[in-house]
Amino acid sequence: MTKKEKAAFIVTRLNELFPDPEVSLRHEDPYTLLIAVLLSAQCTDERVNQVTPGLFRKADNPADMAQVSREEVEDIIRPCGLAPAKSKAIVGLSQILMNQHHGEVPHTFEELEALPGVGHKTASVVMSQAFGVPAFPVDTHIHRLAHRWGLSNGKSVEQTEKDLKRIFDRSLWNKLHLQIIYFGRAYCPARAHDPAACPICSVVGKKKTAP
Repeated sequence: MTKKEKAAFIVTRLNELFPDPEVSLRHEDPYTLLIAVLLSAQCTDERVNQVTPGLFRKADNPADMAQVSREEVEDIIRPCGLAPAKSKAIVGLSQILMNQHHGEVPHTFEELEALPGVGHKTASVVMSQAFGVPAFPVDTHIHRLAHRWGLSNGKSVEQTEKDLKRIFDRSLWNKLHLQIIYFGRAYCPARAHDPAACPICSVVGKKKTAP
């Protein structure tokens, strides 16, 4: 199959399996989404969703969070891992939002990625899911599946993002990246994966499926 044919099949199958995917990180607005995505680095969404209610009871907006001590934030988010760095970033970016952005989450990649603790993937999630700007955040699931499906060489997440953006129509990106994540969790794990039983790998997958 050509990449175009694979892409068409993948979109059709994912629409059948996950017609209305939603961000699994619980949030109320762009700010709480930004904080939740930041916390999800090297942490499961399930764990983040256990931690954020306590954090957001303390402060769910930049004005309040900017006044909370890093130590207090660190104590609350410790179960997510990397607590010292993440707490510093959360308090720091909240202060920057107050001082430079009128307390609002900025609407551009450049401004988001200039915030402490916010990389391209985090910015992409916020831009796509909070503001509806076409983006294709690549996490470990998407990186793995793009390689298994022969859509990217798998050498870096940056290259995978570029390859997928070329293959799939821009109008699909925001929904598709969530669908691929859910598919990876449900059908296409990193280990103990049976390509023959996989609803997509069985049709478009490479013979060797490990990245």
